[in-house]
Amino acid sequence: MSFSRSSIGKRERTLGVFFMAVMEEMRRQIPFEEFDYQTLLNCLKDYSRPRDKISDLLKRGAIIRVKKGLYIFGPEFSRGPYSRELLANLIYGPSHVSLDYALGYYGLIPERVETVTSVTCGKNRVFSTPVGRFTYWAVPLPYYRLGIDLVRLDERRSFLLATREKALCDKIFRDHGSMIGTPAELKTYLVENLRIDPGELSRLDLDRMQKISQYSRSRKARLLVPFLLKQKAAVI
Repeated sequence: MSFSRSSIGKRERTLGVFFMAVMEEMRRQIPFEEFDYQTLLNCLKDYSRPRDKISDLLKRGAIIRVKKGLYIFGPEFSRGPYSRELLANLIYGPSHVSLDYALGYYGLIPERVETVTSVTCGKNRVFSTPVGRFTYWAVPLPYYRLGIDLVRLDERRSFLLATREKALCDKIFRDHGSMIGTPAELKTYLVENLRIDPGELSRLDLDRMQKISQYSRSRKARLLVPFLLKQKAAVI
């Protein structure tokens, strides 16, 4: 059985119209960029073989699988930037964004950080995804619970982010290669290695840092409070 070029073209146009109708309905039901498998299934529940539809959407690049069960819209159908911080929370948890990425987010370090770094009370994990690399460093649960902010993106979306104090403490705690045994070595690490502005250090909350550094059980982190006291005194 053969088909004419005109019949094939008509069929392709029909499929294209159907595809666009599916995507318009999905965008109506999913107003944000990040969504999970159940949300996707709910959008396609009225179609036969919804899993086949999902495979087709992935092949067309209409949606992108970040990891199993987690998606974003492809460039053609996105309405704005997706949140890498929110994706980090969703890819593996419990977790919150911290370490280098959080320090960059707050503008404490000058470098642009590409890998989204998080801490977790689970296991150390690394995920390489179509939208970037996500790393998770395991810390004890009592310490993990400290210094977490909820950042709201809009009425329906938010993500967990370490406070400035927690992100810095995590960085020092995590950086096993750094030789920090004295206040002078700590200053070199913060100001020269990380290139944090001394004025920014003087604005950190000492009460928060005191509690966080104590729970870290890190000798290096415990040097932070007396060092920051001197920084504040120098600025005053």
